[in-house]
Amino acid sequence: MSLVYHSHKRTRAQESTNAIERMYITMRHLFIRGFYKPMGVSGETLREALLTLRPEIYGSVSEDKIELQGLLYVIDRLPNGIEECRYINLTSDEGYKNSHFEAIIPSKRRRNCYRIDAEQMNIEVTRGRSEIYDILTHLTFLFIESHKIMKQVLINEKGSVIRDWIKLEAAVANIDKLTQKEKEIALTHTANFLGRTFEEVNAVYSKFATDKNPHRFLNIIYHLGKLAIAEAVNNDKRIITFSPVLRERLGHHIHGERWARNIKGVMAGHGLLQRPLHIISANMHSVMNTLFAQHALGKQHKKKSEMELFEALSNTGNGALRNKVQKLALDNGMIYIADESGTNINVQVFDGAKFPAEVIKNLTGNTVGEKNEAPVLVVMDYAFGEQAYETMDELLKPYRDAHDQKQMMNVHSVSIMGKAGILEGGKGDVMIPSAHVFEGTADNYPFENELKKADFEKDDLNICEGTMITVLGTSLQNRDLLRFFHKSTWNVIGLEMEGAHYQKAIQAAAEIRGSINKDVKVRYAYYASDNPLETGSTLASGGLGTSGVKPTYKITQKLLKQILG
Repeated sequence: MSLVYHSHKRTRAQESTNAIERMYITMRHLFIRGFYKPMGVSGETLREALLTLRPEIYGSVSEDKIELQGLLYVIDRLPNGIEECRYINLTSDEGYKNSHFEAIIPSKRRRNCYRIDAEQMNIEVTRGRSEIYDILTHLTFLFIESHKIMKQVLINEKGSVIRDWIKLEAAVANIDKLTQKEKEIALTHTANFLGRTFEEVNAVYSKFATDKNPHRFLNIIYHLGKLAIAEAVNNDKRIITFSPVLRERLGHHIHGERWARNIKGVMAGHGLLQRPLHIISANMHSVMNTLFAQHALGKQHKKKSEMELFEALSNTGNGALRNKVQKLALDNGMIYIADESGTNINVQVFDGAKFPAEVIKNLTGNTVGEKNEAPVLVVMDYAFGEQAYETMDELLKPYRDAHDQKQMMNVHSVSIMGKAGILEGGKGDVMIPSAHVFEGTADNYPFENELKKADFEKDDLNICEGTMITVLGTSLQNRDLLRFFHKSTWNVIGLEMEGAHYQKAIQAAAEIRGSINKDVKVRYAYYASDNPLETGSTLASGGLGTSGVKPTYKITQKLLKQILG
């Protein structure tokens, strides 16, 4: 009798899962080691894994042509000038804010960065491992793209370059005085070695521009190529280092503990800790606007519907309207706590006892109850990845006052609202999860969600119910992996980065530590920022715009109606 063995051919989803696992193990190893050369031997595993994975967000990273949308996505999340730096140093909060160095804050990430000199950029990491993974993934992509440029322009080992590169170099040397004609000539030469058409390059040009540097695109391409040429010709390798203080502090909740202690201290000072507490993770405008916009602006904007009013407040040009709402909120029970801990998470505390009667009535139809039983809303800005566990874990711990007296947190509910990638539907749809599953493990967190699909049946929104997957990084997902999640028996409807971390902290506080009531209510709802299973609809394809206003405020209204009702 003969046995026939069939070799197992791995699917793209399995290859992708393996690539993600290798990336994270490698990044943790490099962090412990303290430094690495991203385009050297030590960075090879990261590069190979990223090219195997081919995430949707990075588009054509594995092809010879330069990926323009992915480059824009990454540049928006890294400090201005990073492309010029050979040395990149990841640090903890080590006092640079009290120095002469000017903080550089990326447009799409809340993190402080400091240009130390012409060659070095320091990036402050205060939000945990997820932030390190995010930075290293983006840098890996950036350096892969830079070497693609180098391979297109370098003729020989001595450093001779093609004519197109010489023309770009001349344009960058005169970048402050470029005329429209000179810009288009430089773009023509640049498009040639990028493997893109003039039309494609011209279309993204303005998206890279800043007020101070309208020709930033040329600058980025030139310096990425220049440093890659220096690596190939002179062996001047770029180096990423992790400061000793960062390596010592990471994972010890230093910033989260400081953040939570400050919030609880402010609340204790206002006599709010013993009142019914409702924690909400959301943005810094939707709760405030839902409570006070109608009261502050209703008479002034009678012809506008409620949603039109919220859309007007979301318009960047309407600062005066937002200030009016904020002033009314501050006069009627809102306390704003700006972050000074390094978490980059600001907080609003709303004392329900000070709400005007019509605010409660507008939302719930009820009148104000007993003042000492009026709810207190603690609205915290979005956490980032694993930081969600650190901040929620510390916030739910008992408060110890100046006399070391312990006060338990009277938490009645925790509500999480955010944006996520959807796997069935499109931008602006709403996801109501029944469980969170942590990517790369079998860890799962089922819960009773107080929000239901039926709550939204009159709101003309597409609603999905099911499991959400908490991913290690949204920038590392590809279609094959997401399709597997969606079609498997896990019944995954969407992906985000914080849900499992929040629920882990809530369950630990309620079920194990006993620091909050076991009957604490939880509410989760997400609005779709993109559908990565649809071609061209990844996070790199752009923001929600006004399509995000309706789901954001409808979710906020449902949360507040349940809390205040």
